[in-house]
Amino acid sequence: MRRGSAGGLVLALICGTALSLALAERPPLKTVPSVDVPRYMGTWYEIAKYPNGFQKPCASSTQATYSLQPNGQVQVLNRCKTDKGEWREALGAARQIGAANSAQLKVRFAPEWLSFIPLVWGDYWIIELDPDYQWVVVSEPQREYLWILSRSPQLPAATYQALLGKLDKLGFDLKRLETSPP
Repeated sequence: MRRGSAGGLVLALICGTALSLALAERPPLKTVPSVDVPRYMGTWYEIAKYPNGFQKPCASSTQATYSLQPNGQVQVLNRCKTDKGEWREALGAARQIGAANSAQLKVRFAPEWLSFIPLVWGDYWIIELDPDYQWVVVSEPQREYLWILSRSPQLPAATYQALLGKLDKLGFDLKRLETSPP
């Protein structure tokens, strides 16, 4: 019994070391230098994403609409169509972290009365942004989430392929990326 426990411990240490080395090879994720928040407002269509549980009911037409509020926060309306053709919506809020042109934001979809709890806020980092604000790539420091968004429901194939090349160099697992039905 003790020999099996020791073997399990050794295996866990080897796996942990391998994972640490793999993560250490990835450069720290950086955001774009600045974001003009008023220019960022409006509707963005999801082109591709890492699958996640909270978007599981979405079958098509996934989009996010950002609206600047008088208090400086950003209202976020995420919506998509289910497999039954019904719209599903989630209303949230975003706030910039740091300077007024920071590309690091925090987003929450929990009720406002819970906004004092840090865990209800998720990282929303703009890591690639078209100079004309026609497409954007959003992730977070651990690279667990990833979205490619566009101002139109379709992104030119050459642009998409160029973004995939950039994401590969940034250490994203492109095998996890799935395209989103328009």
